[in-house]
Amino acid sequence: MEIINNISKTLKDDLMVEIKPESKISIAASCFSIYAFQELKEQLKDIKELRFIFTSPTFTTDKVSKQQREFYIPRLYRERSLYGSEFEIKLRNELTQKAIAKECAEWIRQKACFKSNKTNESMTGFANVDQTNYMPLNGFTTVDLGCEKGDSAYTMIVKNDFPSSKEFLTLFDQIWNDGSKLQVVTEDVIDNISNAYKENAPEFLYFVTLYNIFHEFLDDLSEDDLPNEATGF
Repeated sequence: MEIINNISKTLKDDLMVEIKPESKISIAASCFSIYAFQELKEQLKDIKELRFIFTSPTFTTDKVSKQQREFYIPRLYRERSLYGSEFEIKLRNELTQKAIAKECAEWIRQKACFKSNKTNESMTGFANVDQTNYMPLNGFTTVDLGCEKGDSAYTMIVKNDFPSSKEFLTLFDQIWNDGSKLQVVTEDVIDNISNAYKENAPEFLYFVTLYNIFHEFLDDLSEDDLPNEATGF
């Protein structure tokens, strides 16, 4: 067992050593950032596969009632973190997002599969690299890798090698293969990342803007709110 404090030794430092060509990586975390991919790009490009579980519903197809929308906001943050979390603003301002997003989307098509928790059950985040486990892991972002400063006073990650890691390796496989708990969202992840680099017509941006401004109003509209045709309007 080893403690990684993300100060004198970062998670990124350790992963750069542990990730090898043909490695199999399994991550359960709240969010995924293209900038974390960028930090480990050289190691990740030759892995065999990445299996990623969003530990809370993300990109799932469930509908949320008006009364629950306040709880829906954190989910939107998780989905938008693909382009960088709130602590990765500096990286977004470097205007390299399009190039990174394009490279990350292509890599996901070849190497990765994403699934999301679709239940109300809580899941603790962790990561497995071959026979090595890292626990706990909040998200796959540059903050969690120790490259950027977040809002936590400290980050202590326990690294376990086999056989101590065996239970975590087994646990991930059990959850991954449980269709009652997870929903495949790989295409949604790729589509959202692709939106960061594809060119859009001005008309499309105009209609997207109108939709985002008025869609909740339109969803709540009923006949009682509409003008009465009998009045001549």
